[in-house]
Amino acid sequence: MSGSSLTDDGSFMTRVVTIDGPAGAGKSTVARRLADRLGWRFLDTGALYRVVTLAALRRGVDLTSEAALGELVATLTVSLPPGGVFLDGQDVTQAIRTVEVTRSSRFVADSPSVRRRLNNWQRAFAADHDIVTEGRDQGTLVFPDAFRKYYLTASAEERARRRLAEYQARGESVSFEAVLRDHQERDARDAARALAPMKPADDATIIETTGSTIDQVVARLAEDIQRHLEQSSWGVEGARRLTS
Repeated sequence: MSGSSLTDDGSFMTRVVTIDGPAGAGKSTVARRLADRLGWRFLDTGALYRVVTLAALRRGVDLTSEAALGELVATLTVSLPPGGVFLDGQDVTQAIRTVEVTRSSRFVADSPSVRRRLNNWQRAFAADHDIVTEGRDQGTLVFPDAFRKYYLTASAEERARRRLAEYQARGESVSFEAVLRDHQERDARDAARALAPMKPADDATIIETTGSTIDQVVARLAEDIQRHLEQSSWGVEGARRLTS
């Protein structure tokens, strides 16, 4: 298992870096590039919720029915090869990024049955790989013992501009005002929900990304991880990856 650490009993232990924060803060892009720099795997947890949402929309499942969502997620086969998302053997990497899926995913994210199943998927993925994972509850609930935890944020306007650019790049027509409104509503809903609310872990480092480039944010996180790798029981092997 490349990059993993050997424990005292001879078993291997994988390392996890979590990046949480609101939509549009740059989590996915930063996490993907940071994983590449570390030589670890990237876990896009948002894609998991989106793929369940896409399946529900395609099958006509009632998004407000907890029972129906629980039955649905139990039937799905989802895989995350590097750079892709597959649902029941079909490549849905682009299909899960539409406005319709984005706006409907809140129902799936609020489902206890779906969240339990997806948390198990995420932990199983981390059992086999050193990972950089992003989401809203990675450092607080899914991986509370993660090696390093970060919480990325930015102003609502900055995040809306970034998401609008993504939609436009895919040829989708949506206004800045609509995207900003969606972000503000989602922020309030995610922070207030009883199930896995969006908030920084107590031991997370908060990173403000407004006005910063992706490369600047990745460099800042990589430097922090390098410092902690050098100070940890993993020694300099992992830190050497970042400077090679």
